[in-house]
Amino acid sequence: MITGIDKNTALVLIDLQKGIAKGDTAHPVKEVLAKAAALLAGFRQAKLPVVIVNVNPVGAPWTKTRVESSSVPKNPVAQTVAKVVMPVIGFTDIVPEIQTQPDDIRITKKNWNAFYDTALHQQLQERVITQIVLGGISTSIGVEGTARAASERGYNIAFATDAMTDRIAAAHEHSIRHIFPRIGELGTVNDIIAKLPR
Repeated sequence: MITGIDKNTALVLIDLQKGIAKGDTAHPVKEVLAKAAALLAGFRQAKLPVVIVNVNPVGAPWTKTRVESSSVPKNPVAQTVAKVVMPVIGFTDIVPEIQTQPDDIRITKKNWNAFYDTALHQQLQERVITQIVLGGISTSIGVEGTARAASERGYNIAFATDAMTDRIAAAHEHSIRHIFPRIGELGTVNDIIAKLPR
């Protein structure tokens, strides 16, 4: 339950980009994007900061480690091809439903966590942000990774549960039921908008 939204709160939307939104998701992606767009409009109306995060993992150190299941090319030739192809297909471009503005904070991450090896924490600290509202794709990966790091840094967190989804329904549910309640408060986009400072 959302008990409050701090006066200095930023919206952080995770990986709402063409290359991720076009994949299979546990919830209809159009509905998730519509909710994220409504949340974005609420933050703009309240004149609160907006952070737009995308991911481009190609070449990141973690992509070269041994794993049982990888969605990123591992060998150097495939990574070089991906570096050329991804911009052409618009993989990292933010979906058109999320209307960005020049004064938005733009973060490109290479990992699950939008704080790791980026300027996100510095950008939030410069604006004296004490809370973030999170939405995006995928719940158990980019959203949860960022939420864990935000919690470690002492931010209050609100999760917009209808503005996020995952590739795997069980992974989404696990984050929503077992992880997020331990590090923040959960509510719908309407719940959060209703609490935004006027």
